[in-house]
Amino acid sequence: MRKFLFNRMECAGSLGDLGTLLPIAMGMILINGLNPLGLFLAIGLFYIVSGLYFKVTVPIQPMKVIGAYAIATGMGASQIFASGLLIGIFLFVIGATGAITIIGKHTPKSVIRGVQLSTGTLLMVQGVKFMLGSSKYQLLRQAVEPYLQIQHLGPIPIGLVIGAAAGIVTLLLIENRKFPAGLLVVCGGLAVGCLMGTYEGLSGLRLGIHVPKILPFDFPSVPDFTAAIFILVLPQIPMTLGNAVIAYSDLSKDYFGDASEKVTYRSACISMAFANFISFLLGGMPLCHGAGGLAAHYRFGARTAGSNLIIGSVFMLLAVLFGSHILSIVYLLPMSILGVLLLFAGSQLALTLLDIKERKDLFVVMIMLGITLALNLAVGFIVGFGIAYLLKSSRTAV
Repeated sequence: MRKFLFNRMECAGSLGDLGTLLPIAMGMILINGLNPLGLFLAIGLFYIVSGLYFKVTVPIQPMKVIGAYAIATGMGASQIFASGLLIGIFLFVIGATGAITIIGKHTPKSVIRGVQLSTGTLLMVQGVKFMLGSSKYQLLRQAVEPYLQIQHLGPIPIGLVIGAAAGIVTLLLIENRKFPAGLLVVCGGLAVGCLMGTYEGLSGLRLGIHVPKILPFDFPSVPDFTAAIFILVLPQIPMTLGNAVIAYSDLSKDYFGDASEKVTYRSACISMAFANFISFLLGGMPLCHGAGGLAAHYRFGARTAGSNLIIGSVFMLLAVLFGSHILSIVYLLPMSILGVLLLFAGSQLALTLLDIKERKDLFVVMIMLGITLALNLAVGFIVGFGIAYLLKSSRTAV
């Protein structure tokens, strides 16, 4: 098996996780004031370095608990940077000491599948919201498609029309190697943006060489670190351990077998730790791996680390050539297209449930899904972990 391929399928697969990455990145730039150049450059670097080291497809995602809370509350950039540095230190410690290996070894398979089903369901729900125009970002912008001139076709939201068309194309071509679904859907979305877009910011677009500043904002203060620990870091840790370390590493083994020998609980932690140190220095957002991101890349055709080099190079080139104006290009991609990517990625991840046969294990998975939908994945992971061990007793039954 070749470790690096550069073909249509790898290109299509490299675009599979944009539905998760771009909305949170856009929100944290526009609402929280993060630096577009540093943010996208850090993402590109993480994609490329991860691909070169692990030599299989590796997903790069924002830390969703931190991102969602920061966007919802409009908190300042300093607290976000503080959270990235702190969680990077935490991940490095549990990775370097091997503590994460002990945690992973004693995590039941039912809990891993519960994390994957819950994450997949959340991705599908968010994908539908993007098509309907009801996501938090679209509500804040008070538009179904914030960067398109047309918002409705009669009573039907334009996002639903674009999403339905893109969904049909994806269903017809999802296994087609000559015309990869992900590539056609994203290119088609960009074409729609060029034809119907508002072209926001494009008039100021200038080609050049942009070099990022180190620590573009002031170093976080003690109150910033204190707030970050309790508001952002502690709620994020269980989700990171469950989804971005344990569920991700296990899914990588399922997809790539022996080729993913370097993807371990320890290496995933240390990889994310260094990514967050770099993102902190460049003024970017907290970053992680994730089972949902891997499912997205894989579903749309990524099978080697070539996909990482492709999408990583795109992010780095756009950041260096266009600097802070990179968002003007991102705006051309309709939100509904991102929704379609999320919908299919979520379904791929949720289907990992199929190898769960025991009634007790299914109970754990379903309990975790219910808690996740009602509260969040971090609580679902903790409760599912406890219930899984409780059900090991012969005295318990469901």
